Amino acid sequence: MLPRLSSDRFTAEAGYRVMVQVPAPEAAALRAAILSEDPLQWGDYDQVSHETGGVQRFRSLPGGVNAATEAAVEVPCLELSFFLPDGAARLERVIRAIYRAHPYEEPVIQVVAALRTRHIRGLDEDNPNRFWNRADADWLPDAHRRGVPGTPQPGTEDTREA
Repeated sequence: MLPRLSSDRFTAEAGYRVMVQVPAPEAAALRAAILSEDPLQWGDYDQVSHETGGVQRFRSLPGGVNAATEAAVEVPCLELSFFLPDGAARLERVIRAIYRAHPYEEPVIQVVAALRTRHIRGLDEDNPNRFWNRADADWLPDAHRRGVPGTPQPGTEDTREA
C-alpha cells in the first residue's frame, strides 16, 4: 500500500513505474511505440522517461524460438523507465505497444506501484538552486539557455509564434 502524502509544497499521484530492458540500438523505436500510446506527461512536460545503460545477461532455455545456450550471453542494453498514472487500460495499451515493438520473444518488463510528486506551480521559483536562477550549467539543453535565439528568458513572456 502506498502512503497518502499531504503537503503545501507538492502533490502526490499514484500510478506505476514501468521499466523495460531493450538492446541499445532498439531503444528509440521502443520509445516511439510507447509514445504512440501515451505522451508520458509530467506536469508541464511530456515525453518524460529515463534510460540507464548496462548489460543484460541471460541463458536461453529449450522450448523458445532461440536455440538453447549452455552459458549465459550478454547484450548491451538500456533500461527505459517511466511513470504512468493509475489506470489499467492505459497500462495495458502501453505494455501491448512494448510487445509489438520489442525485438525479444520475452521482453523484460517490470511494473511497480509508485507515487510521483509534482510541484505546486508558483512556489519556490526564486530558489537559488533552480537552473533559471543561476549561471547556465553544462547539462542545460540549448532550448533553456539564456542568450540562445528563440529561447524565452526567465521572467519574460514567450512571444514566439505558435
